[in-house]
Amino acid sequence: MLVPALLATVLGLWGLTRQSSMWRDESVTYQVAHRPLGQLLALLGHIDAVHGLYYLLMHAVFALWDGGLVALRLPSVLATALAAAGVGALGTRLAGPRTGVLAGVLFALFPATQQYAQEGRSYALVTAGVVWATYLFLRGRWVGYGVVLAVACWVHEFAALVLFAHAVTLRLLGVPWRRWGVAAAGVLVAVAPLAAISARQADRQLGWLGRPSAAMWLAFLAVSALGLLLSRVLADRTVTALALPLLIVPPGLLITASLLKPWYVDRYVLYALAGLALLGGVALDRLPAHLGRIAACVLAVALLPATLSVRTPESRKDDVVAVARTVRKLSHPGDGILFLPSRRREWLLSYPTLYARLDDLALAHSPSASHTLQGTELPAATIRTHLLSTPRVIALTDPDGQPLDPFPQESVKRRTLREHFQECERVRVWGAQVVVYVREPGPGSAEGCRD
Repeated sequence: MLVPALLATVLGLWGLTRQSSMWRDESVTYQVAHRPLGQLLALLGHIDAVHGLYYLLMHAVFALWDGGLVALRLPSVLATALAAAGVGALGTRLAGPRTGVLAGVLFALFPATQQYAQEGRSYALVTAGVVWATYLFLRGRWVGYGVVLAVACWVHEFAALVLFAHAVTLRLLGVPWRRWGVAAAGVLVAVAPLAAISARQADRQLGWLGRPSAAMWLAFLAVSALGLLLSRVLADRTVTALALPLLIVPPGLLITASLLKPWYVDRYVLYALAGLALLGGVALDRLPAHLGRIAACVLAVALLPATLSVRTPESRKDDVVAVARTVRKLSHPGDGILFLPSRRREWLLSYPTLYARLDDLALAHSPSASHTLQGTELPAATIRTHLLSTPRVIALTDPDGQPLDPFPQESVKRRTLREHFQECERVRVWGAQVVVYVREPGPGSAEGCRD
């Protein structure tokens, strides 16, 4: 366990601040975890209950040490090290210490593992929980299994999908189900309150998702095919009975269910990679010792471009740090600020001092007052009135080519800017644009974009 854990820790700490960047999902974690406890709990009653336990953990972390990006991401680094150690323990239990080391190292080297080790979200913690629950499953420690998996499900409820993988494993091995069934039932009962709350929030929580794209299906099928190929080559019944369902069943269930209700995002079942690592570790162990070391080194070199890439701002959808820096440079105190669409308010919420010096023209109720993530907005007519009374507006928008929200508030923002304002400056940063508008000068006026 030690070698994979150390490697995962080193990789996690390397470039941890990601060139001092942060993307919008991490910004949600940062600003929500900084809310007073009462406001945080009120938020969870409206949205994001699925991440509630994680937000509470991060609230405690920041209360102990408000260490910025390092504090935001360090729990994920430690969780990834714990997960890598767990993969090592599983490999050792299944096929010996050498397999354990190779499987754990392989897991630590996966680009997706490294990506979420350096992200202020819950997915690395869920992975650690599922991996160690699987180890307790393998050992038949049913009380510990139930407790650990229940906690993992409370960190993110899609951890419960691993129960289906474990059921398949029992079926393949012909092991009695009774004790596991009792533990699994306990997990489901424990997570039922969270499932009931999050089900009511699902449309708000996952409304942004579309059905799985062809690329998602191809990626899932390619990884599944690789797992099946390795299992055929290995012909190790115990290893494949555990690892193959872990790799295929949770993502397979989620992507199939998403044909009816779009819920699939690969990070929701990140823990499935532990199955691939176990299969790969056994395959490397089957090689002669010198060839196994060579293969591991070749793999590490082959993955180096991806390893470097996940440590750049461009590896995420946007960079709220760059957005805030640009707004600070272009804005004057008292300027109007407009978010197109409204959910892009998240780009400034982690910078309350900067946000407070600007006039949010569309805001009706702040995020804390409305118990929401990005606040609520005024009616379209009121937004138009506010815009027309503001001489200078800083607009934060998505990059060109993104779909436009059809809601009345968003339509009136775009139309009023187009008809009554003059664009003076447009700065493109990663995943966003910051645009300066001024009211069009009246007849005979020489004003306009001149500052």
